[in-house]
Formats: sequence, C-alpha cells, structure tokens
Amino acid sequence: MSGHPGLVKRNHWVVRLTHWLNVIALPLMIGSGLRIFNAHPSFSRPGEGKFALNPWDGHEVPDWLTFGRWLGGARHWHFGVMWLLVVNGLVYVGFLWLHGEWRDVVPRRHDARDALEMAKFYLFLRKEHPHQGKHNALQRGTYFMMPVLGALIVLSGIAIWKPVTLGFVTVLFVNYKWARVVHFGSMLALVLLAVVHVVMVFAVDPYSLRSMITGWYNPRLSPEARNARPFTNLLPPTEDTAA
Repeated sequence: MSGHPGLVKRNHWVVRLTHWLNVIALPLMIGSGLRIFNAHPSFSRPGEGKFALNPWDGHEVPDWLTFGRWLGGARHWHFGVMWLLVVNGLVYVGFLWLHGEWRDVVPRRHDARDALEMAKFYLFLRKEHPHQGKHNALQRGTYFMMPVLGALIVLSGIAIWKPVTLGFVTVLFVNYKWARVVHFGSMLALVLLAVVHVVMVFAVDPYSLRSMITGWYNPRLSPEARNARPFTNLLPPTEDTAA
C-alpha cells in the first residue's frame, strides 16, 4: 500500500488475467461460431425442415460478423478457443472459490430489493446512490450469470458437436435442435450482458478500468462517492462536493 496512497487493492492478478483472456477469446468464439452456423443456417438438422420458432431460419449471418473464412477454418478456431475458455473459466471459478471472492458475486437475500433501488436511482426516481460494497446488486447478478451462461454454452456445444457419441449430453437439452437453440440463446444472452457491462463501465465507473489493469482502485472515485448515474457525475469529486 505504501506506493499507492489512497488506493485499495481490488482485483487479484488471476481475476485480471482471466478477464482479459475472455475479452480476446469471446469475439473469436462468437465469430467462428457464426461462420459455422452459416454452413447450415438453421437450428434443425439438414432434411428436418424449418424450425418454427426461428423466423430467420435459412438466412445467413453477414460475413463481417463471422470469423474463420471457411467452415473448416472456423471449426478449428471454434474448438481451439473453446478449450481456452473452458480452462480460463475453471481457473476463474476455482480462484473465486478458493480465495473467498465468490461472496462478491453470488446472489444475496436482499438483491431483488437492492437491484430495484439501483434501477430507481438510474431512472432519477431516487436522489442518493444506494450503499454498495465492491459490486451493486445489478452487477452481482450480471457477474453471476456470465459463468452460468458459459457453462450452458459449453454443454450445449458439446451436445451439438457429438449428438450421437455424446447422446447422454444431448438428451439434457431434449434433442439436437433444442441444444442448438440453447447454444445460440445463451450466446446472445452472454453478448447482451457483455455489451451492457462495457457500456456501464464507461458510463458510470470508468475509473474501475485501472483496477482491471493494475489491480488498484480509488474508493474516492467510486460511483457511490460521486453519486454517479450513467453519463452523470463522471468527474472526480472536488473538495467542495466531497465536503
């Protein structure tokens, strides 16, 4: 602490490393997956007809959203990056468990109430920022759901990859078609959470970026100390406002 006056250690190097590996790997995983999807743009198998719940059935994803150039290349990237994400996720979850930091992300009894208060504050229905610890209730819900969605994506991906050999996994999702629905639905949900996460970092707490790079954080610049809503009160508090 001596070399960092006023700062607190917020993120361990393991959390930071796994976070930035995800930043690199997830776009590759998503882009290559969409390229694989374009080889057969439907949730059903060839010859099974269209899937009624997918109005875009048969329509390819634009090339600029895909990665891998061709089916074989996309499959190599997809499966290679998949194992990186699996190992990365296991390291992250294992560290949280062994280091005790799982308490920062698991849901708590009053999270529904606290999430409502945060939403009211963001909507200008509440004047003062609710009290929070390391993460507010909305953040905890997001950080808890991301590994859950990641596990669903991996399991459903395995079910799609080997629907016969690993049929005992496929049957967890009823059949191949529904495994693909869960795979894509979970992916879209993860992308949505990631986009919201990135937007809220820049819109509410850009100072947290330092803690994800160096590990150190200035509590004086927290959203609670600044009474910060999205794109509001982003500047550090002055002596007058601090008083």
